[in-house]
Amino acid sequence: MGFRSLVTIMVLGIGILATAQDVARADRLPTSASVIMYHRFGDGRFPATNTTLEQLDQHILELKQGGYVVLPLSEIVRKQQAGEALPDRVVALSIDDAFLSVYQNGWPKLRDAGLPVTLFVATAAIDRGSSDYMSWDQIRELRDAGVEIGSQTKNHPHMATLTRDEMDAELTVSNARFESELGDRPSLFAYPYGEASSEALAAVKAAGFSAAFGQHSGAFAADANRYYLPRFAMNEAFGDLERFRTSASAMAMAVGDFGPADMFITQNNPPHVGFTVTHPKSGLRSLACYASHEGTADLQILGDARVEVRFTSALPKGRTRLNCTMPAGGGRWYWFGRQFYVAN
Repeated sequence: MGFRSLVTIMVLGIGILATAQDVARADRLPTSASVIMYHRFGDGRFPATNTTLEQLDQHILELKQGGYVVLPLSEIVRKQQAGEALPDRVVALSIDDAFLSVYQNGWPKLRDAGLPVTLFVATAAIDRGSSDYMSWDQIRELRDAGVEIGSQTKNHPHMATLTRDEMDAELTVSNARFESELGDRPSLFAYPYGEASSEALAAVKAAGFSAAFGQHSGAFAADANRYYLPRFAMNEAFGDLERFRTSASAMAMAVGDFGPADMFITQNNPPHVGFTVTHPKSGLRSLACYASHEGTADLQILGDARVEVRFTSALPKGRTRLNCTMPAGGGRWYWFGRQFYVAN
């Protein structure tokens, strides 16, 4: 068979060039799902976290006409935990922070399109009554209309830098506010800024959440760590239709034995990154990885499944994202991502 021309995939602002073989793979995961993440809608003051209304209209049209199955995020988690197969091209929509523009601009369009949504809320911002955030009455209105409400702690902190007691307090206090205002506590959690650590994952699990989400790109399957699931972030610069289509149709690249075990980097910087690809079973030589701090990463492929990533420079303070992709055929991509955090 012939090869498609080079396709540029925009990942966090810089393209990854890869040659996509036009061969449909027989070993696709039927339980793979993608989650889209938004923050603001139609609020041009903050382009890095804003999606224009024109972009949102394009996304909605693509979801309605592009052969996708849009499900509530909790239903995807439940089905995967129960071992139930999902249909192809399953997508969930999530929104972080409960900004007022969600209520005023984004939610009416999503509601009219009949698309399920999960809204992650940090309770302190709502309690302060800031004019840039929704009110509890508005959140209740969305809840009553079918929007799932998830937690994003009380104060939206950099969780990896907190002590375990501080993490537990953030979760306990925010859950109490949800129970007081909404009559129930959320089952889903999103890490503020997508920043996590092994201790943060343990705290979220101990607090009783059924799943938790970061802000690293990628699709996920049933065998993924449900307390550190990926989402594709949309904004003005990287929310065009082609990127949305690539994200929504992405397929899970399943990996095991990932190192380093902790996403919070406190020593050994740059970290030694390695993982074993357990799905797909072939095509590893077409794998490409991109690191946000230094571009295309140097890879060593060991045998048929082991990948070693060699950074040439230390990770800078703040967040660094690693994205690894390989062609899945039909214009789709297997995708695996991680986000690392170095404290300021």
